[in-house]
Amino acid sequence: MLSSALKPEDRDNPTFKQNKDAWVERIADFRGSLEIVRQGGGKKAVERQHSRGRLTARERIARLIDPESEFQEILGYAGWHMYEEWGGAPGGGVVTGLGKIAGRDWMIIANDATVKAGAFFPITAKKVIRAQTIALENHVPTVYLVDSAGVFLPLQDEVFPDQDDFGRIFYLNARMSGLGIPQISAIMGNCVAGGAYLPLMTDALIMTEGSGLYLAGPALVKAAIGQEVSSEELGGARMHAEVSGTVDFYEPSDEAALERIRALAALYSAPELAPWARERIAPLEPAYEPEDLYGLVSPDGSRPYDVREVIARLVDGSEFHEFKSGYGETIVCGYARLGGFPVGIVANQRTVIKKPAPPGGAGGKIEVGGVIYAEAADKAARFILEVNQRFIPLLFLMDVTGFMVGKESEQNGIIRRGAKLVNAVSNSVVPKITLITGGSFGAGNYAMAGKAYAPRFLYAWPSAKYAVMGGAQAAKTLLEIEVSKLEREGKTPTDQDLKELYERIKGRYEETLDPRYAAARLWVDEVIFPHETRERLIRSLETCALNPVREQMSVGVFQV
Repeated sequence: MLSSALKPEDRDNPTFKQNKDAWVERIADFRGSLEIVRQGGGKKAVERQHSRGRLTARERIARLIDPESEFQEILGYAGWHMYEEWGGAPGGGVVTGLGKIAGRDWMIIANDATVKAGAFFPITAKKVIRAQTIALENHVPTVYLVDSAGVFLPLQDEVFPDQDDFGRIFYLNARMSGLGIPQISAIMGNCVAGGAYLPLMTDALIMTEGSGLYLAGPALVKAAIGQEVSSEELGGARMHAEVSGTVDFYEPSDEAALERIRALAALYSAPELAPWARERIAPLEPAYEPEDLYGLVSPDGSRPYDVREVIARLVDGSEFHEFKSGYGETIVCGYARLGGFPVGIVANQRTVIKKPAPPGGAGGKIEVGGVIYAEAADKAARFILEVNQRFIPLLFLMDVTGFMVGKESEQNGIIRRGAKLVNAVSNSVVPKITLITGGSFGAGNYAMAGKAYAPRFLYAWPSAKYAVMGGAQAAKTLLEIEVSKLEREGKTPTDQDLKELYERIKGRYEETLDPRYAAARLWVDEVIFPHETRERLIRSLETCALNPVREQMSVGVFQV
C-alpha cells in the first residue's frame, strides 16, 4: 500500500490551508459558471417551451433516466463565452451525457430548444459528434431527444461542409448502426432540413403530437415550388404515423414519449463486456481521504507535490505496484485497481528529484518535476507497451510543462526518446482516460495522451492550464514581437509602455489558459472537481467496458 507523508498535524500548516482556501474560491467560481450554463436560454425561453406543452432538455433527461440515478453530464461548457455577438450559445444548445435507462448506461443527446430554438451552431455539431464518438468507441447505446430548428443560418458556412461538421453526425449514426450499437430517437419539437435524417437512421423513431418532421418547412416549400400546405399536413406526427409510415411510435406528449423510450431500451439484449472488465473484483475505498487533495495540490500549480499522494487517494485500497520506481522518476508508472478494474497509470511527478551520483561516478543531479527527461520517456514508452500486452486500460494523470531542453538533454537523445513515447501513446489500443490536474503544455500534452491522441475520456480539474507554453513565457515572447513591430514603425516605447503592454498581453493570453476556454472548444470533455474524480473515473471505466473488441497493437518504426 502507498504510504502518505501527510500527517494529521499537517492539515493545520499554512501551506495546506492556503491551498484549500484557494480551491474553495476556485470551485465556487466554477460552480457559478456551470449554473449559468445550465440555465440554457434563460427563464423566458423556458416559459416559452412550457407554454407549448413541452419539457426542457434537462427536464426530459431527468424523467428519462432511472429514478434515484445520476446524470453524468459531459461537454457542459461547450460554447462558453463563444458567439456572444449572436447572444451566446450556452452549452452549445445541446445537453449530452451518460445516464442509466433500465439499469444500463446510455449516451443521451438532447437539443436545448431554449437556446436559439435548438439551432446548430458550429460548436453544437462538434459537441454532438464528440458524444457520438464516445458512444461509438465504447459501444454505448444512444438516445437522441430531437428538438431543433436546424442549422443556425448566419454561421452555416462553419456548420455544414467540413469533415467534422453537420454531415458527420449522420455518418456516425450509420456507423453505430452497422456495429449494432442501439440507437433510439424521439422527435419532441422541430426536426427540419438535413437534421431530419438523424432520427431516421436510428433503430426506433418516436414522435410527439405537435412536432414537425420535414426536409423543408411550409414557408420554404411555398418559396421553392409555390405549394401552400400546413405544418401538420406537411410533416406532423399523425401524418408520419399514418400516411408516410416514417414514424414507428406516435405519442401524445413528452411524458408518453419518454416512457416509450424506457420501455424500448429495456428490450435490448445485454452487452458483452471487454475481457479486462470481466476481471473486475469488489472495489475497496482508498486508505486516505480524497478531500486531502485540496490541501496537497495548489490550484495555481505554484507548489511541488508528490503525485503518489494523488494516486493514493484515487485507487482501490491505495494499492499501487510501481514500475521501475528508481528510474526516469519524473514520470511515475504502475498498476492498480480502480473501482475493481485493473488499470495501468502514467503520471507526471511534480516533486524536485535529487539524483545521487551513480556508483563510481561524479556528482549527482537535480531533475525538475513536471518535465519529461529522456529516461522518463523511455520508461513510460516501455510501460505503455506492457499495459497493451496485458490489455487493460491506461489512466494518464497529466501535469506536464514539456520535455527537457538543453545540450545534455539533446545529447541524451530527448527527441528520439520522446518520439518513442509519442509512438507508443499513438498506437496503444487499450482504452485511454486522461485527467489534466495542472499543466498541459507543449509536446508534453502529446506524450501524456492529450486530445489528439484519442483518449476515450479527457477530464480536467479547475487547476488545469492548457497551452503551448505558460503565460509569463508566452507574454515575454509576444512582447518582443510587439516591440519589434513598434520599432519598425519608428516608435520607441517607454518603460511604462512596456509594462502596460506586457500586462495586457499576459492577461489576454492567460484567459486562454482557463480550462473553461478549453472545455468551450471541446478540447476537454468536462471540468471535474478533485473530490469527485474517483467516481467519475470509475463511471468512465464502466462505460469503456462495453466495447469487447481487442485490437492488435503495432508500433511500426519504433525508435530504440
